[in-house]
Amino acid sequence: MRVYHFMSSRYGLQNLAFRRLKIATLEDINDPFELLAAASHIPHERRAFRELRRQWAQRFGMLCFSRSWHNPVQWSHYAEKHRGLCFGFDVPDEFLTPISYSAQRLKPDWSAINSANPDDAQSEVMRWSATKFEHWQYEQEVRLFLTLEERSPDEGLYFYEFNEKLQLREIIVGATSAISRADVETLLDDEQKRDVDRYKARLAFGTYRIVRQQKASLWS
Repeated sequence: MRVYHFMSSRYGLQNLAFRRLKIATLEDINDPFELLAAASHIPHERRAFRELRRQWAQRFGMLCFSRSWHNPVQWSHYAEKHRGLCFGFDVPDEFLTPISYSAQRLKPDWSAINSANPDDAQSEVMRWSATKFEHWQYEQEVRLFLTLEERSPDEGLYFYEFNEKLQLREIIVGATSAISRADVETLLDDEQKRDVDRYKARLAFGTYRIVRQQKASLWS
């Protein structure tokens, strides 16, 4: 599946230079209901949710993608108000988890949570992690869940390098970005120059969409 990841100009160019993406942890996520999709009015149940969430956060992170790069709101929120970048990746479908959107919070499956098999509880928490409030639906999100390994010693963050599960295929420069063609080209190796499509975005003339700038001369 072709999926898209939005970034600021600074971190986008860094990611391109180092051939990687930063893995998001629960500390990074901007949704306060992340992994709290299950509903309960019972205090001890809510404590159990928080404990499962804590355990999950210690073991897993995620790469968050959209199915589309054309939404101007995503560029505003996640790509430095259209000054940043969007990368398009080919990721095998079997590694991606689509997000479900709901107006109501989930009813927890206590048989799974209390199961002697820890995989059952983990599966239930993963169900929560793939459910968000319906107003996030504009993101058309899919996620690649990853086990957290060593943090980068320099930055104290987790990264995932480009590979066969994360193949860079497009580099889209924001409509108001100051990133030049040369800024991008100098960071690409010969294989990427052959296989990766690079172009500038612009505002559509007749719709509320971000589209490809067809005139290459308008991206210097």
